[in-house]
Amino acid sequence: MSDPGPTSTGPVQTLSERLNQNCFCITLDRRSLCEALEREAGDPEFCETFILPKAHLFSNVPVFLAASQVAEMQEVVAAIEATARLAAYKAAVLSWAPEISQEDHGPVGALMGYDFHLGEDGPRLIEINTNAGGAFLNALLAKAQRKCCAEMDMPLTPHTFEDAAFRMFQDEWTRQRGAGAARRIAIVDDRPEEQYLYPEFVLVRQVLAARGVDAIIADASHLRYEAGRLSVEGRQIELVYNRVTDFAFDQPEHRALREAYRDGAVVVTPNPHNHALLADKRNLSLLSDPAILEGWGVEPRLLVQLKAVPRTVLVTPENADELWRSRKDLFFKPTSGHGGKAVYRGDKVTKGVWSQIERGGYVAQTLVRPSERMIKIDETPQARKMDVRLYTYDGQVLLVAARLYQGQTTNFRTPGGGFAPVFVV
Repeated sequence: MSDPGPTSTGPVQTLSERLNQNCFCITLDRRSLCEALEREAGDPEFCETFILPKAHLFSNVPVFLAASQVAEMQEVVAAIEATARLAAYKAAVLSWAPEISQEDHGPVGALMGYDFHLGEDGPRLIEINTNAGGAFLNALLAKAQRKCCAEMDMPLTPHTFEDAAFRMFQDEWTRQRGAGAARRIAIVDDRPEEQYLYPEFVLVRQVLAARGVDAIIADASHLRYEAGRLSVEGRQIELVYNRVTDFAFDQPEHRALREAYRDGAVVVTPNPHNHALLADKRNLSLLSDPAILEGWGVEPRLLVQLKAVPRTVLVTPENADELWRSRKDLFFKPTSGHGGKAVYRGDKVTKGVWSQIERGGYVAQTLVRPSERMIKIDETPQARKMDVRLYTYDGQVLLVAARLYQGQTTNFRTPGGGFAPVFVV
């Protein structure tokens, strides 16, 4: 468990808190990072083309965490995934999931993302994401750091992240197909070259290609499903690494992907079933309700870990007035949203916005204020909000990274912000 002593608001700080407040040294070696990215991508122009224009993709400074904090977050992930295997939980979340999500084809979801704020009482889970972006970029980021503080340990990033990711995709194949291996994998999104994290797609392609897999970056609208085969430009696809945020494949341009997935003609990861089971924001209303969890027979040790999920409720006409009155202590998120879009901190909600929220389609989550990382801009100390993301597969942590930002949510538009490596002290 994390250090129960005083937090950064008190007179005594933990070592990690002191470093996050007072260590301003720049550890990112941007030249080394560019060289590594270009080497991985096999493109000498990669950094100039895709990275340098994104001035706030990477922060210059690391984030420091105590080993106990990381262990606590890992325990929360394990508790959530154990609960998600219960028949009563599955029945509850699938009751509000779309039809395409109902069938389990086998895959458990590549690179899940569990996002935490470091609250005064320890880490608090604020969101669960399928399609969690940034892992491959963060793996390289961690390797491009200079040691500048005596307390710095190696970042919590296995040097074998790429190997683990490759095994993850092949494991997803085996979970659905039972044997063999995927020989051609498509990294699929809408207009992938226009996506902010397109550089990551290139890295995924190269990681797979280096291990003997034919990998393609494909626009979802270019997929074709004919005679029981999913293809792009005439090349049959065996596994889709899915990055589209239309989680039920409802949009017309996703018809081929939807039908191939529905028929089991292609392995898709993460897929609509994975999203319905873990990432639908309505699920947090169950995971944060002790009475419901106890009624399902969730083990006491798991109930303790699930206290890290802030109380979350569905917004309904019946509770709207009460939620409006207590809005300053709440954060509102659309149930079908992603990437911090259309989310509102309660004290920022106007009457006009509230008229949309109170109609439903939102959850209200108890506000957990993020901790801060101090940085320097032009030698002037400035605070940046911080959240921590655990990238996982099948409940196991593959990578830990942080994001620094200003505003209500992470946005990669903050000077001094962006992805930051995590050092354990």
